[in-house]
Parts: sequence; C-alpha cells; structure tokens
Amino acid sequence: MAVPAPDLVALRELGDRVRPLSAAAERVLPVPAAFADLIPQGGLVRGSTVITGGSAASSLALALAGPVTAAGQWCAVVGVAHLGLLAAAELGVALERTLLIADPGPQEWAGTVAALLDAVEVVVVQPTAPITPTTQRRLIARARDRGSVLLQAGGRSDAWAAQPDLTVDSGPSRWEGVGIGHGRLRARRVRVQVSGRRGAVRPREAELWLPGPEGQIAVAAPTRTAGSVGSVGSVDDRRSRGPATADAPAWRDAG
Repeated sequence: MAVPAPDLVALRELGDRVRPLSAAAERVLPVPAAFADLIPQGGLVRGSTVITGGSAASSLALALAGPVTAAGQWCAVVGVAHLGLLAAAELGVALERTLLIADPGPQEWAGTVAALLDAVEVVVVQPTAPITPTTQRRLIARARDRGSVLLQAGGRSDAWAAQPDLTVDSGPSRWEGVGIGHGRLRARRVRVQVSGRRGAVRPREAELWLPGPEGQIAVAAPTRTAGSVGSVGSVDDRRSRGPATADAPAWRDAG
C-alpha cells in the first residue's frame, strides 16, 4: 500500500485500524528460521533498534521484516530508495500488509516515523541526515511504549547518536546461476554477522542463502577450500546447497 507525503493524522487513524489489539502480547517478533541462532532471543525484541549493513543490507532488512507481515501484522517503509517490491515479496514480505511512505523530508521525518511506530510492528527507515540524540531518545521511547521495532535498511551507519540494540552486517557474498555467457542469477550466499548490546555483545556469524537455489532463506552448509575451512570460497560443491544439517552447524561465535 503506497502512501504519499505523510498526513500524520491519517497515519494515526490508519494505525488504529491495522494494529492488532494484542500488539505487545508477544515480546519477540518472528524472524526467518535461518536467523534464529544468530539473533539473541531468537527474534526481534519489541522496542528495539536494528541496523543492517553491507552489500546485502536491504535484503537483510526485508528478510527480517518478512515473517512479521506473514504472521498478519504490518510493516511500514519510509523513504527507502530503490526498494524492489519483487525482491521484497521473494524474501517473504507480504506486500498487502506493507505501507510504502514517500520520503517525508528532514523536517517531517521524525514525526512521520514516530506516528508509524504507533501504527505498525516494524518501521523500516533509511535516514539521510544525522539523527539528534533528542530525536533518537524520543523514537526509542515511542518504540518501547508501543512494542514496535525500528529497523534501518543500510545507508548511513553513523546516522544515530547512540549504538543500536542490534547490528546485522553482510560481508562477502557470491551469486550462483550464471555461466559463461548464459544462465540467470538463482541464489546468493552471504556471510552475515550479528552484534550489538546486552545479549549480542559477543558477535555471531554464519553463511546464509539469501535467497537459496529454491528461493528459500536458509543456513548454508560450510564450504571447504584448500587452506580454508568454512570460507565463502567456491560454491560449486552441490552438497553445500541447502540448509545445514544438525551435525554440521554453519553458525558460530565470531568473537
């Protein structure tokens, strides 16, 4: 659902209609199963701030928001440039429960985000200017009060005055499916590291399919190359495709 430059009264009225009465009944919002061992508490804690970064920052943000919309709740995306709706749908985002908000501009940005935190479970942003400490405190207080999650999809990592609760970074990645002069991109293998405050002080990392050969988000089994174990390396080994098995865990502490 696309919304033009924001009418804050309209956003609040919309929030009253779409936000379930039991909004804060569950303390943790769901994430894809592939992220469950990477993220403390196994999901996005209500009232928290999350930043994604690296080459797959937008894909990470969409993947994290997807299960929330699939569970019947709502997500809003504010001023995120070049958002691919097809990619969002392929990563599990229910577009019929997603609000797309045009860039409100620096004067209206904080008010728009605050109104959306009142209205929906996950607010995805990409600030282009620094957020003052006062504004950050106000938005965090609103998110905690309403049980929402403020999720930054890439962009400026220094936009916030204080460290977010969770940082989800993407490192080296490799696409599969294209041969020499033929084929199409089918799957992407990405190294993901999660760090942050409190329970996320010790970083964890894993290689994920984002998406996998069958379109799934899954943990990728470690690849083994000469002189390197578990590196991105070559992904020609067919056995590396698909989720990791119980006897070959693919996530580990990065610290």
